[in-house]
Amino acid sequence: MSHHDPAVIEAVRTRGFAIVPSVLPREEALALRPLLQREIDADIRRWSDNPAYVDHWMVHNLMVRDAAFLRLLEHPVMHAHLAPLLGETCIVYAYTSSSMPPGGTNYSRRIHVDCPRVIPGYPTNLGWLLALDDFTDENGATFCLPGSHERTDAPSVADFDAGAVRWYPRAGDAVLFNARLWHAGGENRTDRARHALTLNICRSYMRQRFDYPRLVPPEAIAALGPVGRRFLGFDVRMPVSLEEYYVPPEHRLYKAGQG
Repeated sequence: MSHHDPAVIEAVRTRGFAIVPSVLPREEALALRPLLQREIDADIRRWSDNPAYVDHWMVHNLMVRDAAFLRLLEHPVMHAHLAPLLGETCIVYAYTSSSMPPGGTNYSRRIHVDCPRVIPGYPTNLGWLLALDDFTDENGATFCLPGSHERTDAPSVADFDAGAVRWYPRAGDAVLFNARLWHAGGENRTDRARHALTLNICRSYMRQRFDYPRLVPPEAIAALGPVGRRFLGFDVRMPVSLEEYYVPPEHRLYKAGQG
């Protein structure tokens, strides 16, 4: 059973972020790069003519794109660090790529947050960014403004630039951050994409970006244990009839004790 690092939890609470080292072996993280690039290329081919496709290089719902991405939903180090901050019943809000194209930048370059709500002292969403490359100044390492996760106003560009620091995880490291932390992608000045995966995790009573219990194929669900199924939202489903509601507790779609 994995345990959380108290220093990581304290840093997320106070600074808004922390790096969790060696979540995946480096070779395993690097092996995910071509799988992710394949899915990025497939989405660009499929959606590039759609005017609503504005988040180029962001692949949604990675759990249905390859079994290697699906398996990460149950990573014990991730869950050990999520529980002290969001509770043991937290669920996936979104599961996407966070890549920077070679020779440029993309939608992430703006100064932004990944969560619209602020409740002081009570995070509703966390980000778990898993680096598939070493983040560097040259390939667009993410900027963030430490301690900005409880402010309700957007920092000016001048304020952000004056106080920003950069994330430098290595391939296989993760960055755990409050989704209210103001941050921005950099510019990739190399000829190679900089790849990462990002899970946005929310409280169990919140709505997810997609209806994952319906979206994820049965064969993928069968490959997960109780942690993965709970994380996808299987313990907080809504009944659609009284027949589904009036059942023994062990058969209820919305399980007791989910927060």
